[in-house]
Amino acid sequence: MATTTIRVDTDAHASLVEMSKATGASLIDTVSDAAEALRRQHFAQQVAGELADLHADSEAWADYVADADETSVADGVA
Repeated sequence: MATTTIRVDTDAHASLVEMSKATGASLIDTVSDAAEALRRQHFAQQVAGELADLHADSEAWADYVADADETSVADGVA
């Protein structure tokens, strides 16, 4: 795996080192995990915003729900 150097403030570094020690993961893995968690959080916020926009348009929301009902899998899992 290729690496690079980034600058972080001392508080952020201390938090990352603390998390690394608590989990037993390397500092590199801890930083990678933090970046992935932030990426997922931003994605979830984007999806939530798009769904809120869709829900605000009653006709578009009804179409979305109808499409979802048509494409759902009847596997018995709720």
